[in-house]
Amino acid sequence: MPHSWHTSEDPTRSHSATGPGLPTRRVPAELARSYREAGWWTDETLGELLARGLAASPDTTFVVHSHTRPYTGTFGDVEQTARRLAAGLHRRGVGPGDTVAFQLPNWMEAAATYWACALLGTTVVPIAHFYGRKELGYILGAVGPKAFVTCERFGQNEFDPQLCSAVPVVGVVGRDFEDLLDSEPLTGTLATDPDSPACIAFTSGTTRAPKGVVHSHNTLAYEVRQLAGMYPPDRGDQLTSAPVGHFIGMLNALLIPVLDGTPIHLLDIWDPGWVLELMATENICVGGGVSYFITSLLDHPDYRPAHLAQLRYAGLGGAAVPAAVSTRLENLGIRVFRSYGSTEHPSITGSLATEPADKRLFTDGHALPGVEFRIAEDGEIVSRGPDLCLGYTDPDLTARAFDADGWYHTGDIGIVDADGYLTITDRKSDIIIRGGENVSALEVEEVLLTLAGVAEGVAVAVPDTRLGERTAAVVRCLPGHAEPDIETLRAHFAQAGLAKQKWPEELHIVTDFPRTPSGKIQKFVIRRELAAAYDEAVRSGNEAIATEPI
Repeated sequence: MPHSWHTSEDPTRSHSATGPGLPTRRVPAELARSYREAGWWTDETLGELLARGLAASPDTTFVVHSHTRPYTGTFGDVEQTARRLAAGLHRRGVGPGDTVAFQLPNWMEAAATYWACALLGTTVVPIAHFYGRKELGYILGAVGPKAFVTCERFGQNEFDPQLCSAVPVVGVVGRDFEDLLDSEPLTGTLATDPDSPACIAFTSGTTRAPKGVVHSHNTLAYEVRQLAGMYPPDRGDQLTSAPVGHFIGMLNALLIPVLDGTPIHLLDIWDPGWVLELMATENICVGGGVSYFITSLLDHPDYRPAHLAQLRYAGLGGAAVPAAVSTRLENLGIRVFRSYGSTEHPSITGSLATEPADKRLFTDGHALPGVEFRIAEDGEIVSRGPDLCLGYTDPDLTARAFDADGWYHTGDIGIVDADGYLTITDRKSDIIIRGGENVSALEVEEVLLTLAGVAEGVAVAVPDTRLGERTAAVVRCLPGHAEPDIETLRAHFAQAGLAKQKWPEELHIVTDFPRTPSGKIQKFVIRRELAAAYDEAVRSGNEAIATEPI
């Protein structure tokens, strides 16, 4: 069933997209008009932006660093594959207004699929390659894609045809992906409305299931231009290890380099030792993301001071950035600059690498061009801007998160200094941000409470030296039942099919919880007590508490 999308000042202007439960959010007419007058929204679609960039730099290098599926070619080579795939999908009935999902590691085929979708004017649904069958099944059911591209196996995941049995067109890299490619490539781009949906990115939040965040061609194009403008011009050839199935990873890997005409270097598995080797032999740089990507290199036994030549900058965001980490990097000569945003509103605040050190290191930056934010009476940050999403696939979530004036309620708490720089101090929403990936506490608790012998259980964020936060499970057991251990817990979560990154990494057994007078568990007290225990362990030199990533 088609659904209307209203994003312009013209109340009669609507856009349709396939998929059940898609939302409708009207951007206030004055805002939409101001975005167009400022040139932040244009008539250019992502397909047109992409085609223009590819035509300007056809010989630019495109490399996939992988032990499983390495690739070396050029933008022109990958564009040819993308256009052949676009032609093949179009012949099978896929076009503007349709939805195409893909779940792939950082491989050439992921870029070809995304570029093909942009050229076709379809709505792309990137799915993180580490999402398990639970998340994947939900996402495919929520968006009802016309086509789905995946791989036979990678890491813990293996292709399950039952999960995509309702999808009309399925291509599996390593099996029949090539069959989708036409011999004659698609020429040009298919026309679509720049205000229509271009991407549905799924992220965890306070709900049991991932939230589908809908962006238009205009919101994404503005975000790409804004991000590209924040990066230092002398940053070097960047290695992208963030998953291209993740929203920001996709933009950083597959759009910004095309806009800039700079080489694309993808990495499908984060291996600090191998990355250090690539930095030395290939002269590629690592420029940031979540702080773990930088600190894991510095802490590796193969790290040498000579590697600092490829670690000139650290643009940090996506997770908590401890002051000790930002100070450590700056003292090594790595220029740190921070930013704040989310899948819903990708770039709310940020600092440039040229700004004062105290602002770059210890705040989350100032409002970026076109963006407005304010602090509500309860301390919550609310924001709006030309890169703010259209809403969620769940209209109830859209109604709760956005108001009639176009403000998005972030769920984060912050303070603003006299110079207008924002610092995040807390979180209203019940999520854990592990290495830049949102983990819904509710989703974890739903699985936790099905473990035999558990009477009550909660999942909370606890500090982590490298990842910013990790998940701790706190449970009260039924009388007469044996207490579970961490291995039993992990086996239970594996059986449930939840992505490994969401499994609890700490387990605490209690006889009761701190409660309100009405009996409700006070999770903020639990978080505070566990954080205090962490701080004490760090002060006493007990580094064992900073666990290795699972």
